[in-house]
Amino acid sequence: MDKFRMLFQYFQSSSESVMNGICLLLAAATVKLYSSFDFNCPCLARYNALYGLGLLLTPPLALFLCGLLANRQTVVMVEEWRRPAGHRKKDPGIIRYMCSSVLQRALAAPLVWILLALLDGKCFVCAFSSSVDPEKFLDFANMTPSQVQLFLAKVPCKEDALVRDSPARKAVSRYLRCLSQAMGWSITLLLIVVAFLARCLRPCFDQTIFLQRRYWSNYVDLEQKLFDETCCEHARDFAHRCVLHFFASMQNEMQARGLQRGKAGRGAEAPEISEPTEGMDGGSGKAYLRTVSSQEQVNHLLSTWYSSKPPLDLAASPRLWGRGLSHRAPTIAQGTKLSQRTDV
Repeated sequence: MDKFRMLFQYFQSSSESVMNGICLLLAAATVKLYSSFDFNCPCLARYNALYGLGLLLTPPLALFLCGLLANRQTVVMVEEWRRPAGHRKKDPGIIRYMCSSVLQRALAAPLVWILLALLDGKCFVCAFSSSVDPEKFLDFANMTPSQVQLFLAKVPCKEDALVRDSPARKAVSRYLRCLSQAMGWSITLLLIVVAFLARCLRPCFDQTIFLQRRYWSNYVDLEQKLFDETCCEHARDFAHRCVLHFFASMQNEMQARGLQRGKAGRGAEAPEISEPTEGMDGGSGKAYLRTVSSQEQVNHLLSTWYSSKPPLDLAASPRLWGRGLSHRAPTIAQGTKLSQRTDV
């Protein structure tokens, strides 16, 4: 269990590892999906190309969109691109780096599908069987042009009565499969060479810009995660305090109406509800979350975070960090009693 917990924490803390894992899962799912797919060419001259090319290109497009949706950095990249500048300038280089990273991972599964389809050859044979030049094959010399087109359209259907056990069908099918596999292996070799050159030649150049863009792209992602986590933490504490306020106000209302239980309770003072503070305060620096204690302040805080993010300089003026929060509630001291009704 400890190993699984450490592995989960590692993936949770590393966005790149999570995205690489999702990329591998999509690629593996692509292989499984293609192997289980039942390919049936219509064997009609008008629809062969449409079916073959559609099966060759449509699933990769769907897988590409799934890769974009599964990658969290897609949303982070778009938000960074479209956000107002505010007090933090936007670096186009960081956006380009994030876009490149997103596209590389999203293209993995579509390329796997295309390479499998080309190496298998069925889609290529179905799509281009009607486009083969009949003069390259001697078996079509005694056929009319209409018969040739009908025969070529039936090439992918080896069980059809017109082309069954026909040497011409086998020759055309073998020719198209060779072309398809040659294209598949050429693309595979090209991708391997490009990846090899990119991996080997990158250390030969200055790594300063690359390291800077990688650092700040990770920073943007982690900053948004921490902001979401802090907002969830504040929302939980805010809801807890609202519930305590409600119970305290109801307790005072019941005292005023004389709804206490028993004569002994009438003379005794009802217990006061104290607000737990060790979860949010406790010297951990999270007491600032309690200064935002109304709906208007929360809405203004979220609007300010979107429209005017603070500069990446911790030594900058505090006005640039907390600017715009004009209605600050006083910090609640530890052990504050909630014996009076408070509007939230």
